[in-house]
Amino acid sequence: MITKEALLQIMPHAKNVDVLFPFLTDAMQEYGITSTLRENHFLAQIAHESGEFRYLKEIASGSAYEGRLDLGNNQQGDGIRFKGRGLIQITGRSNYKHLSVDLGVDFIAQPVLLETPQYAVLSAGWFWNSNNLNTYADKDNLIGITRRINGGTNGLEDRQMYLDRAKKYNT
Repeated sequence: MITKEALLQIMPHAKNVDVLFPFLTDAMQEYGITSTLRENHFLAQIAHESGEFRYLKEIASGSAYEGRLDLGNNQQGDGIRFKGRGLIQITGRSNYKHLSVDLGVDFIAQPVLLETPQYAVLSAGWFWNSNNLNTYADKDNLIGITRRINGGTNGLEDRQMYLDRAKKYNT
């Protein structure tokens, strides 16, 4: 299991580590992110997606998601209301709804809950599990994981850098 010291080697600019770390280790256990390779891939992805824990919500307004039916954004204002939040940036009414059902918390009524440390981390574990990303991690498939998270290979070099660090420091 990842140590706080190793985490800080992987993400040297990480913010709020003391607050997030207990939730992180709990979520990794809960969602079976328990082998070193799974941990390393998970950490690489959340490091990139959250800017080393600096961003628990998307910097952009979310207006680009307005009317995106593939995200379930079928009501006026859904793009902004359900913009990316959490360490993996849960995006869209559909994802918020599925997360709400699975965790038993109403993120549709209170989307900002995903900006709190507990749910920012738990939602990342939920997304990882819901998309079967442990199977990609077990095959050391960074591109496959990245495509499942962001729909393409945006930030692949950054994600690779974090993965290389994780493999060096989390052994």
